[in-house]
Amino acid sequence: MKCYVYVLGSDGAGGPRTYVGWTNDLDKRLAAHNGDTGAKSTRGRVWFLLYAERYDQRASAMSREQHIKRDRKLRKVLLECMR
Repeated sequence: MKCYVYVLGSDGAGGPRTYVGWTNDLDKRLAAHNGDTGAKSTRGRVWFLLYAERYDQRASAMSREQHIKRDRKLRKVLLECMR
């Protein structure tokens, strides 16, 4: 089963933000975030895919998701690339 870890970026009224998650279908998940059916913290913003990695195992993707969530430097660099 292919899994993806992704970083989304948004530059809304509350300032720039990132969101890190994992999914089996990147396109469907991005549409869910932008359609107000994704995570509660992503609602009301327009999100763009900043970065993604592919994994063959769900456990690997979930582990990498946690590492990226703690890596604020990486997320900041990705946000700067968005602008």
